[in-house]
Amino acid sequence: MLPATATPSSVGPVRGTAFRLLLLATAIATLMVGLAPPPAQAAPAQPARITLSSTSGEPGTPVAVTGAGFPKRSKGTVVAGSAKVAITTTSTGYFQTSIMMPAQPGQVTVTATVGAAVATAAFTVVEPAPVNDSPKSLRFGIGTNGGPSAGGELDEVAALAGEAPSIVLSYKDFNQPAPIAELDAARARGAETLLTWEPWTWGGGTSQPAYSLDRIAAGDYDAYLREWGTTLATWGHPVYLRFAHEMNGDWYPWAEGVNGNGPGDYIAAYRHVHDVVASTGASNISWVWSPNVPYWGSTPLEALYPGQGYADVVALDGYNWGTSQSWSGWQEPEALFGEGLAQLRTLAPGVPIMIGETASAESGGSKAQWITNLFGYLSAQQDVMGLVWFHINKETDWRINSTTASADAFRAGLASRR
Repeated sequence: MLPATATPSSVGPVRGTAFRLLLLATAIATLMVGLAPPPAQAAPAQPARITLSSTSGEPGTPVAVTGAGFPKRSKGTVVAGSAKVAITTTSTGYFQTSIMMPAQPGQVTVTATVGAAVATAAFTVVEPAPVNDSPKSLRFGIGTNGGPSAGGELDEVAALAGEAPSIVLSYKDFNQPAPIAELDAARARGAETLLTWEPWTWGGGTSQPAYSLDRIAAGDYDAYLREWGTTLATWGHPVYLRFAHEMNGDWYPWAEGVNGNGPGDYIAAYRHVHDVVASTGASNISWVWSPNVPYWGSTPLEALYPGQGYADVVALDGYNWGTSQSWSGWQEPEALFGEGLAQLRTLAPGVPIMIGETASAESGGSKAQWITNLFGYLSAQQDVMGLVWFHINKETDWRINSTTASADAFRAGLASRR
């Protein structure tokens, strides 16, 4: 056993070593803190911003204003000149509203203010286009979700296009009466209706035996046909009646090859409907025979045309689907309509031609340039008397204003047409 006096001398060196190690560890820790990266900073929030549905237009043009990045669930205002509208943002800081541009030409700053957040965008009010007293020979028609009765939609189209349409597209199936209120609404706007009459029940698909073509030709619907004819005759004003359109495809139950329909059935049904309606004295009707543009596999048009005296106008429906669908590709107007127009001229020489429905997708090319090309191409076709644009966001965004560039091109193309 060691004596008691040996303990202090044996412990002292150990304590000194531990103290030095502690000092070294403290120094290293201090150095590491100095070298540590600063704490990560949160990504800055996106600044408040607004976009306009159009960047130029005539005095009084209504413009849609869309905002994002503003304080959430807050009230604010949008101002353009002396016009001012109240807004309320959503839970994500988004809003959309419409405001009328000033009456004086010049630059206008559109300002959105929500709390401390402010965003601006520029709009140019241009001089109104000079009024041309001579009507254009290529008529402008439109189809919207609400049809002839949707005054707000037609007002929006007129503002976008710089011109009110003179033809308004409408659809009715075989369960509806002749739409006199809609016809009156279109007429009150100085327009005529392209009334599309579809022998089926909407939403029922292509298999609807009750509406097979042979049943129509056999007279099963004669009472209904006479009711339409008598109603339209009593109304007495001009109307385009487009019966069973796009019959050369396979997506409607009145096409041959579907719904039990065979070769020759379409012509027989069309002629029967025409003759029964005409027997009521409805001489104010202009009958429109309107196939889809021919495509590989479609029914030949010569097998479907009802013959001389059965069509006052022949028409084509054709869309540039671009790359919006897995099966589609970009088609310029001449490629889309050229072959069909040639066939119509052979089948119905001298009969006026209408483009019954048309529009373009955005994907796959320049829709704005396509619109410019469309008006140029159709203006060169002297026997084409009008076109109807399908202004609906449906399979893709067919609307005139799917982009600002498309809207601007449409306005310019419409103004420059023959």
